[in-house]
Amino acid sequence: MPPRRLPAVLSLWLLSVLLMPGPSPAQDAALGRWRTVDDASGKPKSVVEVYRTRDGSIGGRVVDILDLKDGPNPSCKACRGDNHGKPIRGMVILWGLQAQGAGHWSGGRVLDPENGKDYRAKLELLDGGRKLGMSGCIAFFCRQQVWLRD
Repeated sequence: MPPRRLPAVLSLWLLSVLLMPGPSPAQDAALGRWRTVDDASGKPKSVVEVYRTRDGSIGGRVVDILDLKDGPNPSCKACRGDNHGKPIRGMVILWGLQAQGAGHWSGGRVLDPENGKDYRAKLELLDGGRKLGMSGCIAFFCRQQVWLRD
């Protein structure tokens, strides 16, 4: 009995999956832990873990609170919806970012737990990857915070 051959369409699909490029090291350069710094006071506020989600986009969650003025585990009083009253530690504050070239991500959102609002988000590696520029935007006005690799 001759060996069975895969149908041509299935063979092409399998070949395309095997040859599909995965995330490049440059696309993963933002992954890891970053110390957020208040752009007004210059003081560290929290540690955010930036990670790749199941759909391949970039997300981020608060893993530690450094600014203890509201206690060691403050809740998001200003947040609306499901996040209202939830602890900020563990909260997803970045989601849906897609690589836009080496060291740049956009197309996602960022939540500011201070005011409960979310904004269009952009990330950009700075200073050889030792810093991360995180911008929250409304229309074409953007405000950038510089986060430091933790």
